[in-house]
Amino acid sequence: MKHFLYITSLLLLLGMSSCTEDFEEINTNPNDPVSVQPSLLLRQVIYDYGEQMSYEGFVAGDLLSQHRTALDFNLFDRHALKSPQLGGNPWPIFYTNLRDNEIILQQAQTNVTFAVYEGPALILKAYMAAGLTDLFGDVPYSEAFNGIDGTVTPAYDTQEAIYTGADGILANLDAGIAAIEAYDDVIPLEGDILYDGDLQAWVRFANSLKIKHLLRISDRVDVSADLQALVNEDNFISSNSDNAVFNFSNTEPNSFRLAQLRVGDFNNFVLSETMETILVDLEDTRLNTFFRPASNTDDFNGLINGIDATSTAAVLGDLSLAGTAFREDTSVLDANFMTAWETSLALAEAAQRGLITADAQALYENGVTLAFEYWQTPLPADYLTGNAAFNNADSSPLEQILTQKWIANIINGYEGWIEYRRTGFPEFMDVQASLNDGLIPVRMPYPSEEEALNADNYQTAFDATDGNSLNVRVWWDVD
Repeated sequence: MKHFLYITSLLLLLGMSSCTEDFEEINTNPNDPVSVQPSLLLRQVIYDYGEQMSYEGFVAGDLLSQHRTALDFNLFDRHALKSPQLGGNPWPIFYTNLRDNEIILQQAQTNVTFAVYEGPALILKAYMAAGLTDLFGDVPYSEAFNGIDGTVTPAYDTQEAIYTGADGILANLDAGIAAIEAYDDVIPLEGDILYDGDLQAWVRFANSLKIKHLLRISDRVDVSADLQALVNEDNFISSNSDNAVFNFSNTEPNSFRLAQLRVGDFNNFVLSETMETILVDLEDTRLNTFFRPASNTDDFNGLINGIDATSTAAVLGDLSLAGTAFREDTSVLDANFMTAWETSLALAEAAQRGLITADAQALYENGVTLAFEYWQTPLPADYLTGNAAFNNADSSPLEQILTQKWIANIINGYEGWIEYRRTGFPEFMDVQASLNDGLIPVRMPYPSEEEALNADNYQTAFDATDGNSLNVRVWWDVD
């Protein structure tokens, strides 16, 4: 800084009129770069989002989806969602990573050297924006990632616009695919911990996301033609080797976060009675993968969601904790962005509902088989002819499809709860000591920081959601 002041003073003394012409060059520290290589940012965005949302999936998403129950620090499990405790605040995860991804996108669109990053950045933008709006509904979007240019109080966009607008989820998936197909240079995509630079794998990822999100808005928009075109093209994730995932390790800092925290935090989460009932009824051997027998009884025992810990005594030794994959051996665990089993089950639903022409039962059975394989659990020979059969007398095919998707979505962010909100399957149990008038929430509340930092725009969204209520449905959630 002294050097800069000396030069400025000298130039003034010499009477030069262009004293600030080289200001940026003179006042920039070459050892402290002001921009980051897109390869480093891409690696950071994928890992940070995947790691944080996997943790959120365990400690918050699994409570809302009734895969797990919290014994203590369980206001969230009782549906006081405005009081996050061990988790339950995904808002900054989305906005931090969407902001960093926007930097990658801007670099790719303004510097030909980085053009290879445009397609993946557009696909990731669509992926994370969908996760954000599926949880909260209307959110800051079109103005949200321009803080560096002075937009620090962004307006809220409607969920409909975020999905279907010119810079929305579906448009960005198409634009991402187009950017990849138009790319003809030889500079590789680096920092890609999902696909190691395989651009065609990103196209399959994007097409699977299109299937997922077209289905999600199918009660609002006629998506049949678009879905059928994707089926006919047959270029989506169809095997577990194509999955958009990255593996956790068994050692810090890249192990699953629940393996790094104190045992008391891990032991706070046990098998939900809802999950126990469904898996036992199906004679589903993934129960042994997801959970472990209770230490006192050597049986799998779940607990109702949302207990009042001040009046209900729960004995830890009588309840089933999470399986070894979530703590002792997290190398078998993935951060899950999109999979073959989810794609196949989505297509099974589309076929069963008449949105596409395809064999719903074959797609269902393929999806279940892929899900068992994904969770590294042998598929019992009679599983698909027993209670999990597509045409089971006690459940409709649609319920079977969505129940299987729900089971496999354990720790996958908030997906199990989102799909329950969209479809009503599987049937959830009543929360024992609800702090939401006994209602299952249908959206996440906006965080308190929005009220403080973006007051005017927050107020508009507050009014549109009946006072930031948990019980106001998002746009695609048709009653």
